[in-house]
Amino acid sequence: MKERHETVATAESLTGGLVAAVLTSVPGSSAVVRGGLVVYATSLKHGLAGVDDELLAEQGAVHQDVAAQLADGARIACGATWGVGLTGVAGPDPQDGIEPGVVHIGVSGPAVAQVRTIGIDGNRHQVRAGAVVAALDLLSRLADQRD
Repeated sequence: MKERHETVATAESLTGGLVAAVLTSVPGSSAVVRGGLVVYATSLKHGLAGVDDELLAEQGAVHQDVAAQLADGARIACGATWGVGLTGVAGPDPQDGIEPGVVHIGVSGPAVAQVRTIGIDGNRHQVRAGAVVAALDLLSRLADQRD
């Protein structure tokens, strides 16, 4: 991304900023990372990241379309080339009937948008860590396709 002068931003729910933290742990990341939104509360998904209120009311906060809109919202709000959005249930309890370990990851960028839904077994820490790895993998694969 740095060579292409591209940037990235995040809108994170279940990971609470962990993707942005991992991205900024790389020396020189300030040339690529624009920022991130931690939108743990459902109201902030709309208020900060622009997720449609009707979608949140009808589908709830843990939905693949929410992840897609979080990715777009991060990209737009932070003025980035790429946006990454995550929502899911880290556990230990289900949320709105959705079991722990369900994670929706959205990535949006130049002429591309993709959502991946995964299931991660394990405790809360393992689900969040797995979500970070999966999000960075999806971002990397989509960004590399532009080469």
